[in-house]
Amino acid sequence: MFEPDMMAAIRRLRRKLTFWRVTAVIAIVAALAAALWEETGGGLSDHIARVRVTGLITGAQRQLDLLDSLARSKKVKAVIVRINSPGGTTVGSEAVYDALRRVAAKKPVVAVMDSVAASGGYIAALGTDRIFARGNTITGSIGVIFQWTELRGLMDKIGVKMRTIKSAPLKAEPNPFSELTPEVRKVTEELVRDSFQWFVGLVAKRRKMERDEALKLADGRVYSGRQAVRNGLVDALGDERAALKWLRGKKGVGKTLKVIEHKPRKLTDSLGLSFSMARAILRLTGLSALLAPAQDAMTQAGQLDGLVCIWQPER
Repeated sequence: MFEPDMMAAIRRLRRKLTFWRVTAVIAIVAALAAALWEETGGGLSDHIARVRVTGLITGAQRQLDLLDSLARSKKVKAVIVRINSPGGTTVGSEAVYDALRRVAAKKPVVAVMDSVAASGGYIAALGTDRIFARGNTITGSIGVIFQWTELRGLMDKIGVKMRTIKSAPLKAEPNPFSELTPEVRKVTEELVRDSFQWFVGLVAKRRKMERDEALKLADGRVYSGRQAVRNGLVDALGDERAALKWLRGKKGVGKTLKVIEHKPRKLTDSLGLSFSMARAILRLTGLSALLAPAQDAMTQAGQLDGLVCIWQPER
């Protein structure tokens, strides 16, 4: 190839690369502007926000960020929390409770229980100003569990042994490969008891009842919505319409305000771009490595570990 032709080809490649880099920068700036617009409530009039707490509660950061953004938004005048969850990790449930209390410090927050709002789901409800449930909602299950599988017998049968060297006898205990010693049982029970006492104290504080009364209700059983109302765990039977009536009648929320649902941003769309578009742009600009953290986060999502506040009927 003659040198002039080579130089022309190089210039064409440079122009193409420059075009995609400029396109990527413009797309990212536009996405950030859209995110800022959404964060500040741009384009929305005053309204009541509806958020959902569903499935296993793990304290996902995107859900916590959403609740904090509702607390800051001047356009959100009240929040309805729709709960349909059997619970989840104790820490995740505590994080959602704390986030809801931050919202409630600035505007009215009301919970509406759907099919299930048990254990960690009930902890979330305690973070609101008032709790409504259906008559047949499953709620309660006040308690904490720590479970593991014991595999020693199976491993003995197949002739496999797990060898461990550790710095102290209680390190990595309890575990499925060693016997449950009295010492391990004691410290594990103390751990569960400490979280359980926190849960009971939360019920007593938020439901304005004596601790002994809360303790009597905290034997791990579930209650129907009707039973929960009789026992003081839920304020009233009702659906979202009842919640709206309470907000408008007791909290002075405007009767003309619409209810608008808010959802956590999708992990792959947090900048307002579809995942496929972001991938294409990043690859063309040589920045595809930026996708790795998002992919790692997605593979870790949904993990359930540690102490849990969850209700699940035996199979």
